[in-house]
Amino acid sequence: MNEAAVKPRLSDAQLDLLFRKARSFMDFTPQPVTDGELRALYDLAKWGPTTANCQPQRIVFVRSEEAKARLAPALSSQNKKKVAGAPVTAILAYDMRFFEHLPRLFHNPNARSWYETTPEAIRTTALRNASLQGAYFILAARAVGLDCGPMSGFKNDAVDAEFFPDGRFKSNFLCCLGHGDPATLPPLDYRFAFDEACQVL
Repeated sequence: MNEAAVKPRLSDAQLDLLFRKARSFMDFTPQPVTDGELRALYDLAKWGPTTANCQPQRIVFVRSEEAKARLAPALSSQNKKKVAGAPVTAILAYDMRFFEHLPRLFHNPNARSWYETTPEAIRTTALRNASLQGAYFILAARAVGLDCGPMSGFKNDAVDAEFFPDGRFKSNFLCCLGHGDPATLPPLDYRFAFDEACQVL
């Protein structure tokens, strides 16, 4: 076998960090999240694949007390506590006019025409790919040493009216970021085994 063709594999410790021992946190320590950490997170997450490299995700990092107060009315009571205690909460949204950027992002000059006249294709493509990007976002956060608390439990319409009033961006989900407090974690819940969830045909 050509050793140069063998891709490097992550160590068990790295796989634990990203997957096996990573947890979703509801409580965080007071340690702040810096601009440098947010930039490092994004600069990793942006490399995940999307359809026609469309990259529809848009992110608002809610960190100041003023911004948290703007977000709070849209949250469930439990999530108000999470956001208040987290150093940063990311609003992960998607751009309903993502196709306008395709001439710059994708090598096929016809790509914009695949979406711009079909509302259902626009929404489906934007939501699907921004959700993929949301998963990359969580992995990238873990990779740069942050813990995550992804969540639903909010009124999308209220978030959109407050943070995206022109209607172009639509909220998908929220993700608290910081350094989690492991003392508050519940027991790890069960994950399906391969034979329960997968088929090989």
